[in-house]
Amino acid sequence: MKTKIYRVKGTLLDSDKAKPFTREMKAVKEEDIKEKLYSEFGSKHRLNRSQIIFDDITEITPEEVTDPIVSSLL
Repeated sequence: MKTKIYRVKGTLLDSDKAKPFTREMKAVKEEDIKEKLYSEFGSKHRLNRSQIIFDDITEITPEEVTDPIVSSLL
């Protein structure tokens, strides 16, 4: 299976305000990205799945990557 690079944009609904986020990650499919982010935001920020909203998940090329950690993995 070949991994792809995705850019994820969304919103975290905290108790007092909404916080936008953008992440770049490698995965085989979009569902893997969602599960990884649910797990990460749930453990670090103590958010439920209903408090994490994904606005846009797009596949990007290696040239479009801006995250230095993801680009080092390429």
